Amino acid sequence: MLSSSSDARAVVVHLSAGDRLQEHEVHERAWVVVVAGEVEIETEDGTLATGGPGLLTEFEPRERHEVRARSDARLLLLLTPWPGAGHPGAMSLSDKEHARERARGRAKTNPS
Repeated sequence: MLSSSSDARAVVVHLSAGDRLQEHEVHERAWVVVVAGEVEIETEDGTLATGGPGLLTEFEPRERHEVRARSDARLLLLLTPWPGAGHPGAMSLSDKEHARERARGRAKTNPS
């Protein structure tokens, strides 16, 4: 992590060629900037962006996407606001306890 405040978080991610950030989402608005290497970024609807240094993509909160490294790559990830609504870091201790209770209840009704 490069920086973190109540306004935003900046993180550098290194992906080796062939590695990927599997389909995921974040609670915040996210910007991904390719600093080095080449990547493919695919959104849930199948939109694909491919590029190297300078490629900038923006995602809405909870927008699902996947990042795949076509070569060794370094990415700058900016998240704002930090933490976003619904992020565990933005929850009160009471909210976290209720979330744990709900998760335990789901685990009991849906055993794997």
